[in-house]
Amino acid sequence: MAEPNTATSAGAVSDGGLKRSITGRLLFFYVLGDVLGSGIYVLIGAVAGEVGGAFWAAFAVGVTVAGFTGLAYAELATKYPQAAGASLYVNKAFGNKGLTFLTTVTYLSATFAAAGSLAAGFAKYFGQIWGAPPVLLVMIAFIVLLAVLNFIGITESVVANMLMTIVEISGLVIVMICAIIYVGQGNADFSRLTDFSTSDSVIFAIVAGVALSFFAMTGFENAANVAEETIDPHKNFPRALVGGMAAAGVIYVLVSISAALTVDVKTLAGSDAALLEVIKAGILPISVSVMVLVFAVIAMIAITNTTLVQVVTQSRILYGMAREDVVPGVFAKVHSSRRSPVNALIFSAAVVIALVVVGSLLNGIGLKIDIVERLAAVTVVLLLAVYAGVIVSCFKLRGSDESDETFKANSVLLGIGLLGNLVLLGYVIYTDPGSLWWCLGLIGLGGVLYVVESLFGSKGTGRRSEPIEGA
Repeated sequence: MAEPNTATSAGAVSDGGLKRSITGRLLFFYVLGDVLGSGIYVLIGAVAGEVGGAFWAAFAVGVTVAGFTGLAYAELATKYPQAAGASLYVNKAFGNKGLTFLTTVTYLSATFAAAGSLAAGFAKYFGQIWGAPPVLLVMIAFIVLLAVLNFIGITESVVANMLMTIVEISGLVIVMICAIIYVGQGNADFSRLTDFSTSDSVIFAIVAGVALSFFAMTGFENAANVAEETIDPHKNFPRALVGGMAAAGVIYVLVSISAALTVDVKTLAGSDAALLEVIKAGILPISVSVMVLVFAVIAMIAITNTTLVQVVTQSRILYGMAREDVVPGVFAKVHSSRRSPVNALIFSAAVVIALVVVGSLLNGIGLKIDIVERLAAVTVVLLLAVYAGVIVSCFKLRGSDESDETFKANSVLLGIGLLGNLVLLGYVIYTDPGSLWWCLGLIGLGGVLYVVESLFGSKGTGRRSEPIEGA
């Protein structure tokens, strides 16, 4: 058995050289804020359209499957409390550089698609305040703005991130308050909560809803990347990860029930900004026009917060891959004063912009693609593949690098999680085969970068670049 890592106390330096300063409580809120992202603001209407009034069940099943997957991350993070997440675990399990690279590029591609879907969601809420600018222009401006904010270091501010997390939670609390008032007035129709108004069977309806809602459940990959900076990760990481996901799941289910009780499902499904329909119902004793404005701003802040995380992740993955001579060394270039990976940021923004432009062009020729749902589906396909790989890696690494402090996930729950991931993956591909072309295009782009580096790159170019702060 491997000896446990003793450098786990506050202020200690991990094997990777990063300072351990994140307490269990801080990690819990980090997980909660990460999982409790903006997906529910963007996709709740689409999930309602797939399932019916009982769409809360899709969120409940979705967070359960995601939670079982999170158990694999909890076990592996206590074995290997280092940054890198899924790529590290797959590499430890199989020792195959090609498979590790594919895992990294797949996750990177998922962040590109997620950012594009969120940008489209942001534009829909923005349109509720000011409908004059073209939607495509709003999406592009949003992406560029976040790249600029990342460049100047705004995402380094923990205070700003925490404030945005509080704001996005406050929006969900407002929705729940509306439902409480509505129920108290005796207006709620509880039969909606068991209504599966769909032409498919109940099981297929829930699977369809879960496939979409899963977009809102992710976030533990980002949490795994801070395991190296967590105090006593063997104890704190499993508690914070499982606890944070459970808390987020309860909130998602309560918000879903609140929306279903206060607004007709067809209205939710047909809305560009579904949760805003709860505010438009005029339940609160405040001017509807004022509350619509306030809630739209809250939703946009929530979407901005989540998308910022994606932008940070994209640029750091590219930066790290360049430092390892996997992609061209130009992505390892760091701005002299801002200490930001400027070329990686520019490239990431360009890819996300290309995704929303392609979606808009396809709409322009009459294909009627919902950019939010299409890119969310692409994100889910890519993430489900990564998560399945992590669970398989967890099984393969059983008995290796373990100590008395290692958290061990229940094998049955891991098996259910793996089956759930594969079922959802197969369902999304079956019902939306077009998403595969988008997935292959994004992964293929990573392959092109790899080939370019292999043919024309100079070994060590990335390593000669100065490291960014905290990397």
